[in-house]
Amino acid sequence: MRITLTGATGFVGQAVLTELLSLQHTVNVVSREQSTNQSESKSVIETAVGEIGSGTDWSDAVANVDCVVHCAARAHVMNETNADAIAAYRAVNVEGTRKLAEQAADAGVSRLIYLSSIKVNGEQTISGSRFCSGDVAFPEDDYGISKWGAEQALYEVSARTGLEFVIIRPPLVYGPEVKGNFLSLLSWLNKGIPLPLGAVHNQRSLVGIDNLVDLIITCIAHPAAANQTFLVSDDEDLSTTELLRRMSKALGKPAYTHLVPVPPTLLQFGAKLLGKGDIAQRLLGNLQVDISQTKKVLDWTPPVSLNEGLNKTAEWFLNKL
Repeated sequence: MRITLTGATGFVGQAVLTELLSLQHTVNVVSREQSTNQSESKSVIETAVGEIGSGTDWSDAVANVDCVVHCAARAHVMNETNADAIAAYRAVNVEGTRKLAEQAADAGVSRLIYLSSIKVNGEQTISGSRFCSGDVAFPEDDYGISKWGAEQALYEVSARTGLEFVIIRPPLVYGPEVKGNFLSLLSWLNKGIPLPLGAVHNQRSLVGIDNLVDLIITCIAHPAAANQTFLVSDDEDLSTTELLRRMSKALGKPAYTHLVPVPPTLLQFGAKLLGKGDIAQRLLGNLQVDISQTKKVLDWTPPVSLNEGLNKTAEWFLNKL
């Protein structure tokens, strides 16, 4: 198949590109600017579209392709500084996606796979409950609102044109080449820096990059994936404390030396005083997803266990030191 991939330089996009090429697909890699390092692979075609928004011309990117995998987005940032952040998110994530879907439909593309976010469902779950794909959307921040807006744009374009869509909402994604807070935690654990997270009894879902990519690839041609929304995870939830213990083990470090058992209520209080309530929520709160619908509709299970994913991530991290 010939597949258009946006966001190929990002964490998820890079992994998707590698897998698509290994499966002998021809990939039209879309970027904002033409790369100075032209790929030597005949299976990679590069197309520059400039800035993403309502005026983006995607026509060259979607010509003569079977499927579009849309990973490009204005990414979520913890400390947003843009005075009009929602407008900036909407321009790229909503209007850029809408224009891509419209031009893909005009070009005869059969399906568009959209990488959304669990933030469309909300920021946290209450104890004993899980987010489901059919839940009423409840995004709370500008990024989540823009992702929900993009999903709605896809519904509308699909209804008008017949373009098939697949929406995938992942929680935290980790794996080799991970960045952000997960990479910081790896670094702190490897250095033995004490962390006050030894007594956190929450439950959170996360997804390894291998499992997310496998689901994306599955959705490219699976007939039952058309016009569906799927949640994804490693199918194993765990507390922040347990996650850090397993990360430490994968790094070959004894967790008991640097996980200090501080009561979560005290951590929450201190985080609010420091203006870090969002970070505390991600470390101390619950966020569980139910992937039973994904497994049933697609006859799919995550191929890589959480422990395997953490071991691969730790191996990558240690090799790059």
